[in-house]
Amino acid sequence: MIDIVIEARQAAISESMKVKRILPFRMRRMVGPFIFMDHAGPVTNVPATVSSLDVLPHPHIGLSTVSYLFGGQVTHRDSLGVEQIIRPGEVNWMTAGRGISHSERFEDPAALAGGQLEMIQTWVALPEKDEEALPSFRNYTPDQLPIFTEKDVWMRLIAGNAYGLSNSVNTNSPLFYLHVVLQPGARFGLPKEHEERGIYIAKGRIEIAGVTYGEGQMLVFNKTADPLIIAKEPTTLMLLGGEPLGERFIWWNFVSSRKERIEQAKEDWKQGRIILPPNDNHEFIPLPEDKSKPAGDPPKPGLLS
Repeated sequence: MIDIVIEARQAAISESMKVKRILPFRMRRMVGPFIFMDHAGPVTNVPATVSSLDVLPHPHIGLSTVSYLFGGQVTHRDSLGVEQIIRPGEVNWMTAGRGISHSERFEDPAALAGGQLEMIQTWVALPEKDEEALPSFRNYTPDQLPIFTEKDVWMRLIAGNAYGLSNSVNTNSPLFYLHVVLQPGARFGLPKEHEERGIYIAKGRIEIAGVTYGEGQMLVFNKTADPLIIAKEPTTLMLLGGEPLGERFIWWNFVSSRKERIEQAKEDWKQGRIILPPNDNHEFIPLPEDKSKPAGDPPKPGLLS
């Protein structure tokens, strides 16, 4: 029934920001078009120097980043000149295409108080025809995202289509992405519209076929599986998946269907051909020392993005 259970690993995306890294995983690099997933927070130990949490300007190619907050706020700035404060319940969809750089700054101390800051970031690989598209950024507010409720179940469609729901979030390939909250005893099933499907347990515990799974685990299912999900306690899930795109290579913050394109992106960043955000251009993350091939595990994506 379950193809694989992925255990989140700890990673660092800035001097003081630690995350749970779910994708890519050595034995399962993608779920549908989703090739990367980080869960940051809740941040309970705020450093004396708040700026040490910041993710400095860094580049991307060949993917879309999707930022979604449970709490707190973050300021996004990119090389298109966009400056956007990201708040809980919004979808922030940045398509890198041929190349973009951006930063994520935690500039409001009040948004860090009481362990409020908590966010999920995923990367969605682009179809080959869109890998060299012009970069773009869109912010979608909560009123643009449909919510469904029934007894003991609440869910928001972040992107794509599932359970008969759809929204205006622009995607490049068939996928689904949902934020789901279950009360104890709730019974829930996976959407059946897509080839590959995964459940990330952000909080709480669920039972499937008599086995209990908990926080920090991702369960990946094939198309024929029809699991009954039972919440053992108040539980928050992120459901995602879609149609597979084929092989993708990932190195640092670069994704491509072609190894040579990643090599070009490395040189582009070193030579300054991917420009910095005009309103955040005084520092940046340098290209890591290359100790691996593009097809291998990435050194450590420099980001929440």
